[in-house]
Amino acid sequence: MMEPEEDIHISDSAAADPPPRGPRPICSNCTRPGPVCLCHSLPAQPIKTQTQIIILHHPHEANHKLSTTPILTKCLSNSTVIVARKLKPGLSPLLDQLPPAIYLFPPNKASPAVSLSDLPSSPVSKHSPLVLIAFDATWKHAREMVKASEGFLSTFASRVCLDVDENVSGGSIYDSELVLRKEPFGGGVSTMEAVARALGVIEPNGVEIEARLIRVLRDMVASQARYLKTPVKPRPKLLKKGKEKQQLKDESESVREIDRISGHGQL
Repeated sequence: MMEPEEDIHISDSAAADPPPRGPRPICSNCTRPGPVCLCHSLPAQPIKTQTQIIILHHPHEANHKLSTTPILTKCLSNSTVIVARKLKPGLSPLLDQLPPAIYLFPPNKASPAVSLSDLPSSPVSKHSPLVLIAFDATWKHAREMVKASEGFLSTFASRVCLDVDENVSGGSIYDSELVLRKEPFGGGVSTMEAVARALGVIEPNGVEIEARLIRVLRDMVASQARYLKTPVKPRPKLLKKGKEKQQLKDESESVREIDRISGHGQL
């Protein structure tokens, strides 16, 4: 008597696996991947300001998935981005005119700064309109950029700082909401938030402009936070090198997770 033949199933693992997922479509308006598109949050028309805004964008930060500068420039009509490591003559026709200007950065012993809350009563505020200069980079690179630019900036611009406490761990107006990139000390904020807060003081309708920019930024944070496995932990100021490297590694892994889920295009 012959034994019945057994059914033999050969599994082709290559056939069983789903095809690799390609990049998601990129929105032609906000230039972000579809799942994190911000068009619904952007102003219908870029916001007009008396202030001219110039952002010096470090070449490394220009490709960072979580940079707020691209969205900021979508929101403001009088904004210009310069991708470079320092400001110098010949980079900007506007700055070459040596206009009344302020640049945002915390003070140090060698370079004191006017607090943003004191700006309205400072001699700087008598000049209007002002040029507002901000630096978009990691804190290490931003310090280098400011130091390299101060020889030029000192001829026409005043240093202005937000209310900063370098003895307090990082945070911003978001507190626990800002889960993507933590600042190294209290008062340290993203470029978009810093510009929003400065415009809130120096623009005639600054309160409204600041609120509109912050609303867009909150939506940006919320849309990207949905794709994080775990929140990024605060990065206190001047951690020991080993711990700092681990914090940066954790942040990089979170960014890669956003990249994996929302597509391979630039955020």
